[in-house]
Parts: sequence; C-alpha cells; structure tokens
Amino acid sequence: MRPRFGLYIHWPFCAAKCPYCDFNSHVAREIDHARWGRNLRAELARVASETPDHILTTIFFGGGTPSLMPADLVAALIEDAKQLWRASNDLEVTLEANPTSIEAGRFRAFRLAGVNRVSIGVQALNNKDLRKLGRMHSAEEALHALEIARETFDRVSIDLIYARQDQSAQDWEKELSQAISLELDHLSLYQLTVEPGTDFAKRHKRGKLKGLPSEDLSIELWDLTQEITKSAGLAAYETSNHARPGAQSRHNLLYWSGGDWAAIGPGAHGRITIDQARWATETALAPAQWLRLVEETGSGETFREKLTRAEEIDEAVLMGLRLHEGLDLTRMKGLGWHPDKASLKELSELGYAEQTGNRLIVTDAGKPLLNAVISKLLA
Repeated sequence: MRPRFGLYIHWPFCAAKCPYCDFNSHVAREIDHARWGRNLRAELARVASETPDHILTTIFFGGGTPSLMPADLVAALIEDAKQLWRASNDLEVTLEANPTSIEAGRFRAFRLAGVNRVSIGVQALNNKDLRKLGRMHSAEEALHALEIARETFDRVSIDLIYARQDQSAQDWEKELSQAISLELDHLSLYQLTVEPGTDFAKRHKRGKLKGLPSEDLSIELWDLTQEITKSAGLAAYETSNHARPGAQSRHNLLYWSGGDWAAIGPGAHGRITIDQARWATETALAPAQWLRLVEETGSGETFREKLTRAEEIDEAVLMGLRLHEGLDLTRMKGLGWHPDKASLKELSELGYAEQTGNRLIVTDAGKPLLNAVISKLLA
C-alpha cells in the first residue's frame, strides 16, 4: 500500500524578516506573480508525473507568508493538484497567515479558493512582546484576524511563542488562558529558541538579548503549558501541538508518522516513495535560483537521494517519538529495528519512556528531555 501523501508548497516572501526566524523567507520589493504561478504549476506537474498513483490527502501552503499570495494563484494550485492526483474526499488544505488587517480581509477569498484550514502566526497577545519579536501586527489586529478566521473557516489554528524575554509563569498562564478562551480547535505552542544565523543569535552573541528564561523557568513554563491545555481539552498530540479531538493537523501528522509529501518552492524538503524506494528531496534555497532552475532545467530540485534503511529508521524514531501516541513498533519491526532492551529498561526506570503494547512512548516526564531520550534509543 502507498503511504499517505501530502503536498507542501513554499511561498518564500514576507513583508519583513522576524529576528527569531530561521525559515527560508525573504523580503522583496516586487514579485512577478505571473512568473511564480507558471513555475509553481510546472513543478506540480513534474512531481505528479513521478507519483501518479498516490492519493492526495493534504495540501499545506507554508512560508514565508503564504497569505501574501494572490488568492487566484492559490486557487489555481489547488485545482491543479486535484487534477494531477486523485484527491481524498476530505482533502485538508491549510494556509499559513499573518494577522495584519490587509491579510485578514483576504481570508474569504482564500476560502473560495479551496483553503479549509488556516494557521495564524500570532506569536504573542500583547503589544510589548510583539514589538520585541519584530512582529508587524498589534494584539488588537491579531484578535480581529482570529475573529474573521473563525467566521470564515471551519478549522483555525494559532501559533504562539513562549519562554520569551522577561516572561513570567504568571504572564504565560494569563496569555495561554486568553488564547484558549478564543475557542480555537488547534494551538501550536513553541518555546523561543535562539537559532543560528538569526538576528536574535547575533544579539545574543553581543549580550544584547536579555531576559531569556533560566532552565528551571523553561521547564516550569513547559509543565504549565501541558497542564493548562490538557485541562481545557487541548492535550498535546505532538511535542508542540495541541488540538481538540479530531482537529489534529493531518498534514503535520504525515511528517511525524512516516507519510510521503511532495515539496515544491524554494528551500522545500520532501519525502516521496517511488517504486518502493523512499527518496529525500530538496530544492534551491534562493528564490531567484529556484526560478531559474525550473525555467532552464525543468526542475527546481538541487538534491535527491535514496534513503538507506538506517536513515529511514533514524527518521522514523526522531519523528515518531514526538507524537503523544508514540512510535509504532510494528512498523519499526518491518524496517528491521527494535529498541535496545537495556536502553529501554534504563529509560523506563527513570520514568522517561515506556512500551505499551506495540507503541513506544516518551512519558510526560521524558518529553522535556526528548532529544536525549531519542539519542539513547538510537545509540
């Protein structure tokens, strides 16, 4: 049987570059939307020719800021995808958005284009912290955008960053409770990390990024997040993602549970199965280079490599243990892997991991130490 299959489309442009962001995003004065449309659609056709018998279950427009895309381009890409692949009856189509007033006013056009789920990058619900994060919207604009999104889409997700500068546990409890009161069905809650190459990393190196939480406070904020969301019926189904029952992001579940996804657009990474072999793909990072490659060679890819069995196992463990339901050991046995008994026993005695039936899960106590747990199991 073919693995579940999704499509990731990367729009690389933003109105401004956030200082904490290490995604492939760029600020451009002018964008030739007609040219971008031709090349994105050409890439769809190319990838579809290699995966003709896959059944499309999800489409995800990521970025960058996909809500800056023209709605008619979004509509054309969705329609092309439905024509190029067999699509499931409950196709999930997600678009990431920023809550500026202009973009919020375009939500209805995206709904008509075929988007049925929107993920809004709010990041904070107070203006002081929004300014620190380099965001261009206010808290009031964010709340207004969320209101319009709820009126327009059946499924709405919000992104928030916590463990911010000078943020106390009481601050975060108040803010998270406010977010939950909006009655959304999905929350993506990320601890602030200082990523290499970002403006935050440069400030941190110069000693200018003050007020970051201690390790003890970070753990307290993590525990508080789990406690509040679980009591509100939004328990974590993945390390940073929380949803009401049935409202999980099906596209992201593809990543974490070993599905396939085709990836197009600058800097997009994919995993596709062709003739029973699983391939890793990457595309050109720079928007101009990506356009040139598509037009001159017929492909935006710069890398394609068949994964070895060891690489498949590593990816499956790394991704699967992020899920609350844990790793499917039946699938892992099919890949030729089982957890080392001594390592599993040690982790179990520490209360960090446990085997339940055919699932290997990281416990609540082990989740803050997830990377260490995974390293132990893969050693």
